[in-house]
Amino acid sequence: MNSNYPFRRFSTLLNSLAKAHTSEESPGFTVKLGRRTWKPIPIPHRTLPEPRAQDLDFINVAHSHLIHSDWAKLRSFSTGLTPLRVKHILLKIQKDHVLSLEFFNWVRIEKPTCLTLETHSIILHILTKNRKFKSAESILRGILVSCSLDVPSHLFEEMLHSYRLCDSSPRVFDSLFKTFAHMKKFRYATDTFRRMKEYGFFPTIESCNAYMSSLLDLHRMDIALAFYRELRHHRISPNVYTHNMVMCAYCKLGKLEKAVEVFREMEIMGCRPNIASYNTLIAGHCNNGLLSSAIKLKNSMEKNGVHPNVITYNTLINGFCKEGKLHEANKVFVEIKTMNIAPDTVTYNTLINGYSQLGNSEMGSRLYEEMLNNQVKTDILTYNALILGLCKEGKAKKAAFLVKELEKENFVPNASTFSALISGQCVRKNSERAFQIYKSMMRSGFHPNEHTFNVLVSTFCKNEDFDGAVQILREMLERCMAPDSGTLSEVCCGLWLCGRSQLAKTLCSEMEARHLMPAGFDRSKIINFGT
Repeated sequence: MNSNYPFRRFSTLLNSLAKAHTSEESPGFTVKLGRRTWKPIPIPHRTLPEPRAQDLDFINVAHSHLIHSDWAKLRSFSTGLTPLRVKHILLKIQKDHVLSLEFFNWVRIEKPTCLTLETHSIILHILTKNRKFKSAESILRGILVSCSLDVPSHLFEEMLHSYRLCDSSPRVFDSLFKTFAHMKKFRYATDTFRRMKEYGFFPTIESCNAYMSSLLDLHRMDIALAFYRELRHHRISPNVYTHNMVMCAYCKLGKLEKAVEVFREMEIMGCRPNIASYNTLIAGHCNNGLLSSAIKLKNSMEKNGVHPNVITYNTLINGFCKEGKLHEANKVFVEIKTMNIAPDTVTYNTLINGYSQLGNSEMGSRLYEEMLNNQVKTDILTYNALILGLCKEGKAKKAAFLVKELEKENFVPNASTFSALISGQCVRKNSERAFQIYKSMMRSGFHPNEHTFNVLVSTFCKNEDFDGAVQILREMLERCMAPDSGTLSEVCCGLWLCGRSQLAKTLCSEMEARHLMPAGFDRSKIINFGT
């Protein structure tokens, strides 16, 4: 099935829904929409056939054994269980949700064929009516994991028809919607939301948050925001977690102004921003390079009685490091300590990487030592950052020593480790050693990124090894990666100078055919080079 189907379906749903008030009361009410009146569809009522003769006797005896907790005698009756008998027994004991669940689980072990979709619906009604939502969600997950493909689409229908039979609560449908959301079954979640509305039910904001959270996990910010607008359309009151997700979605879409608007609206709606609200907005400002505004937000937190945490400071440190402003990043690092907040692995890794990017391996090493002294856990990112710093300064031997330390710490080198080592050899213009590490990287199942490929090609060019440069360039093209214009110019000019102009032209033609010609590269200058 096309993965975009649920999202297209949701767009259709958005156009079909009408305004209504949130209600957890039994449906049947009429909602006024301007001059129009909308009345939910009446809930159907299904009755069970009355038990007679042997069925009635069996149910009464089994019920007696149940209420007396005589499971041994009940076990002798297990062969006589039928779906009808199980349903009637559950209805007789439905006021005792604990016993109902015990009986349901017992049947699941003794005679699972008796548990039909309708039987599952009855136990779900019993549990949700008694606010045992976790137990209900556990049963729902069991159905959805083990069922056939058509069961989820019929589940709402079965729950609907047994709703009045069990004198149920609207929360049963809310649990279904929430479970679909948690399991990222968006098609069924969307259909459930649509059908709930048709019968006058609306999900709780907690379930809506679960749906939005799952969408954000899949980077579907556009759909999450469309769903948020639908909540407001139906006057379902968002809470602080809803607003935080909306701000996060806007920030990821690069719409920082919109995120700020939501932040300001929160207090107007009587919803007080929490630590996550501020951290989300601070991250949005840092990602846009608005570091002074991010600092102002951090200061305003304290005035509003919200105390920054390590995530707040880590976000600010990362923002300054990305801009190469290590002096300001270090100021924030000092402030963490004065606030008696313990720097964590992320704090140290961010700073070490920041210094390493600038080629200051000495500061990186000092921070690493401090990290060990403070018993802060190191990880592969710590070592990668240290290796990168050493490699940028051409200290390949020290970097190799750290690679050996990885084995002692039971860390496995990853793509970043190899890329740093390749860069280190390139700094030393040792293209042969860099190529060996590249091959080792490929054998380990990792692939260089565009930056590593460009550095490697450029190093071969500087060493006038154009065969090596062309080989790496072609491997780059095989992975649908385009070199930057400067690297391609180095290769083509070098080939022209050594009398291999035809190869340069062939390379350019191959790249154009693959639509991988880098922006800013002027092929005409290369063709006319040396003439």
